[in-house]
Amino acid sequence: MALFYEIFPVFLFFLAFKFYDIYVATVVGIVTTLMQVVLTRLTMKKWDTKQLVTLGVFLFFGSMTLYFHNPIFVKWKPTVIFWIFSMLIFASQFFTPKPLMQRLMENMLEGKGIVPVLIWKRLNLIWAMFFGVLGGINLYVAYFYSNNAWVNFKFYGITSALILLSVFQAIYLTRYMVEVDEK
Repeated sequence: MALFYEIFPVFLFFLAFKFYDIYVATVVGIVTTLMQVVLTRLTMKKWDTKQLVTLGVFLFFGSMTLYFHNPIFVKWKPTVIFWIFSMLIFASQFFTPKPLMQRLMENMLEGKGIVPVLIWKRLNLIWAMFFGVLGGINLYVAYFYSNNAWVNFKFYGITSALILLSVFQAIYLTRYMVEVDEK
């Protein structure tokens, strides 16, 4: 359910593009991302940094797309977000006590096993490289393929890539999971 909540604005962007055009899809994407940020704030009583970054980038690049009537700006949005994530994840490897992926995943694994620091650092670097490469692929598709192909890539390709890496990570971490006796 959490995955659907996260990709809901992308799904509505996709539908708006298929039924209308890139400009209507851009407005739908901005509005649904804003609604997602507000809903998260109201239900969780906190701001989700990832959603705020996404909203800020979407507002900037989406507004430029609408103002200049040029879809290339909204096509840059995923790349900018991916590269921001890549840099933050990579920097956390060296400038924080724990890599970002460890901080994000540790609570889910609490009491289920002990993952060595080296493994967290390796996963952290994998995610940083993944977002960096995915941003580059997005630009390639944005510049060398049609709007329709880019929207399909954005919805099917990017979503599938994120799911596949998450599954790989889960499988990779299972070897460090142990049953904990409740005594």
